[in-house]
Amino acid sequence: MTVEGTTERVLRLLALLQRRPSWTAAELAAELRVTDRCVRRDVERLRAVGYPVRATSGVGGGYQLGAGTRLPPLLLDEEEAVATAVSLRLAAGGTVAGAGEAALRALAKLDQVMPPRMRAQVRAVHGATDTLTGPGIEIDADLLVTLARCCRDAVRARFRYTGRDAAERERTVEPIRMVATRHRWYLMAWDLDREDWRTFRLDRMQDVQETTWRFTPRPHPDPVEFVQRAVTASPYRYVARIRVHAREAQVQELIPPQVGRVTADRDGWCLLEVGADDLDWLTMHLAWLGFDMVVLEPSELRDAAARLARRMTALAEAT
Repeated sequence: MTVEGTTERVLRLLALLQRRPSWTAAELAAELRVTDRCVRRDVERLRAVGYPVRATSGVGGGYQLGAGTRLPPLLLDEEEAVATAVSLRLAAGGTVAGAGEAALRALAKLDQVMPPRMRAQVRAVHGATDTLTGPGIEIDADLLVTLARCCRDAVRARFRYTGRDAAERERTVEPIRMVATRHRWYLMAWDLDREDWRTFRLDRMQDVQETTWRFTPRPHPDPVEFVQRAVTASPYRYVARIRVHAREAQVQELIPPQVGRVTADRDGWCLLEVGADDLDWLTMHLAWLGFDMVVLEPSELRDAAARLARRMTALAEAT
């Protein structure tokens, strides 16, 4: 067989190993229409270029593609390559410090090896697309890695944190999960000083250290819901609860998750929970939604709605 034929077969073998967790030698030989001995030689060729193919013996044994100590060449099909390229272009404008440059470098490498037709597809998508996302606060990649490791390994973290009052304090926490919104990153963790669950903005952390103290994770609320409630309610003077005559999905299209929390209610209504320091400002935005509503709390929001109604009536009757 020619070198080109061998290379093509090895690439087909790699694609098979990526398709499912484990294959027997007989299964691979049948798929490739070669002998078991040929499969063993091709596995060695993959290992030689950095793919950690593990072999197990005995009943149920076979070959499995594992994780290695370095990143070998990737094999992507057409859909995967286009999706990866588009994602890298979006990541170039992300909120992780340094990730933009890394994404552009990876995109340049991928663009270099793409066939012309696939490259044209990717460029067509970028050429026809703009984004409305505003600039986010950049987070150091090392900080993300450190906190991710603490969450994964159940290890306490220590850092200096600047609160809303601008005071800086040292915190020791048991990290559970990081949650990203469009513009910010948050950590949900058990605060050992306050002995309760807290959310921490990653951009307000300094000198984050992974300690040697392990912990057993406590029963905890859902991280996404907990962070959403914290960022939409706790920082504000008022927390409003409103019944909205619309489906949950309709309101969620208009209210981003970092702005308000929307849950389903009965008979075609949903519940909106949103925080605000200025109820007049909130009333105007609620009116802009265009749905029938019932204010559950606070009562001051009804007063603000009445003031807005009087102003709008006077504006409509003005000559």
